[in-house]
Amino acid sequence: MARRLRLAAYVLAADPAFLAASVRAYYDRVERIVVSYDRSATSWSGTPLPVEECLAILKELDVEGRCELAPGDFWRPGHDPLDNDTHQRRVALAQASEGADWVLQLDTDEVVAAPEAFFGALARADAAGATALDYPARWLYARVGDAAPGGRYLEASTRFWRPVAGFPGPLAVRPGTRLECARQAPSAVRYRVDLRPWNTDPAQGPGSLVHEVVPLEDAVVHYSWVRPDEHMRRKFGWSGHSAEYSHPVVYRRWASRQRHPWAAAATTPLRRHPEWFRLSTLRREADHG
Repeated sequence: MARRLRLAAYVLAADPAFLAASVRAYYDRVERIVVSYDRSATSWSGTPLPVEECLAILKELDVEGRCELAPGDFWRPGHDPLDNDTHQRRVALAQASEGADWVLQLDTDEVVAAPEAFFGALARADAAGATALDYPARWLYARVGDAAPGGRYLEASTRFWRPVAGFPGPLAVRPGTRLECARQAPSAVRYRVDLRPWNTDPAQGPGSLVHEVVPLEDAVVHYSWVRPDEHMRRKFGWSGHSAEYSHPVVYRRWASRQRHPWAAAATTPLRRHPEWFRLSTLRREADHG
């Protein structure tokens, strides 16, 4: 009989766009949620953050008192934004680790679309003796059309429009795991779930071992760049990758592809990775509220 896992999570309270949908997807599965935020409401790069808006959203959905506020000083002038990102995650992971077998580290724009599949994979990772769960995420680049249910998205793909998985870091780790470069954990013993029996992430080597396969509909949905124009500019500023995103061409490309998604998908075979996109429809869209 599989043992009952004691689960915790940490949340970086900085981006309100999909925060409620992200936390609600796993809220009833965890015992504690550490809410980490900069006490001065300043981002890793020194820009203002909507921390109070995030805290208000969490207060409303925390009907069982599982959220624990954990303010800190995570804007450290003189440090690279990505170093500040990694520092905050290390602190939050240590705080969430107390009494836990595993700690979820989902970003607030990532939504667990199929909780049974996700937590089933986590139980099997635990049984296999792994210390980190790599679980596939669908990376969404832009919303196509209006906000009506059933709308389409530009989604990362292969050069010829097959689905691919993104792995920004393990989505669950054991306490004591050492994070490097945001939430990556290169020294962890990984249990890898993917969309096919072989690696589908162009950023990883073709020999990456896959332990388990899930259908596309069971992947986590990463609404990474799905934002209104004004919010997208703010995200570029506060991201740990702000140095890269601050180049004007990055915004111009995003804005152009958001306006012309069909052209962006049609011309994908002509471009280099990571500029490959397909048009896709989600089975169940996230509730922003």
